[in-house]
Amino acid sequence: MNPTKSELAGKRVLVVGDVMLDRYWFGNVDRISPEAPVPVVRISSEQERVGGAANVALNVKMLGAQVTLMTMVGTDEPARRLQSLLAEHGVDTLLGQDAQMHTIVKLRVIGRSQQLIRIDFESEPDHEILAHMLSDFERVVGQHDAVLFSDYGKGGLAHIGRMIELAKAAGKPVLVDPKGTDYSRYAGATLITPNRSELAQAAGAWSGEEPLAQKVNALREQLALDALLLTRSEEGMTLFDAAGALHVSAHAREVFDVTGAGDTVIATMAVLMAAGLPLREAVPHANRAGGIVVGKFGTATVSYEELFA
Repeated sequence: MNPTKSELAGKRVLVVGDVMLDRYWFGNVDRISPEAPVPVVRISSEQERVGGAANVALNVKMLGAQVTLMTMVGTDEPARRLQSLLAEHGVDTLLGQDAQMHTIVKLRVIGRSQQLIRIDFESEPDHEILAHMLSDFERVVGQHDAVLFSDYGKGGLAHIGRMIELAKAAGKPVLVDPKGTDYSRYAGATLITPNRSELAQAAGAWSGEEPLAQKVNALREQLALDALLLTRSEEGMTLFDAAGALHVSAHAREVFDVTGAGDTVIATMAVLMAAGLPLREAVPHANRAGGIVVGKFGTATVSYEELFA
């Protein structure tokens, strides 16, 4: 049974993690610079979208659930822009602000429908402000039906271990989109959702399904995880849990842009788990949501109607 729209509307997901502003500059390329062997791009239009954990929160909202986004930003123009974009979409925010921090911006220059260069602006947040956010987390976690950590490795989740403990103590399912080589910080989570390259970084490469299952089960046991959902691009996704492995094939369709597909998958899982759907029933929906979003340009979202049509 699919959850109804009104069932989802009554659920609230807490999203915690690193946010960024995705800027796109589109233009025409009709000559090479006389100064260096690079294309000259004459900018004709610009677009701004929320990225990172903010895109995850937006995905939760577009699926019809309520969402609170807890994150760190600077006191700069990109922070104000992010706030206004999130407010436009009705995403509630709990923002820690650090005047010394550059809010993360990823600027992509697109010429002739191709990304020519990406320019990143970023710096790490202040640890004292992060510690203050821990008390905010403790205060609000009980008001939510699921907790989702979106780790982009930018320093915003320094206290994730303690946050997972608090969420579990409050009886909430905990989902993590992981980063880096050390997954010990995610110990005790209900579900982690690495892609192939992320899992290989943390657990080592594999060849074949049997060695993969052995690696994943060792990791699950070591970190006391209920489950691991491996997203495998054109191969679909596989859920590893106490009952074994559940594989769902990718939805064959034109892949336009894989940016942010992982955000959509974990947001869908969080919304459905908040609504009480068992993991194994939620996975095919999340797989379909990922298939829809790769057919769209840039960081994108999926609506309730698109997913359950």
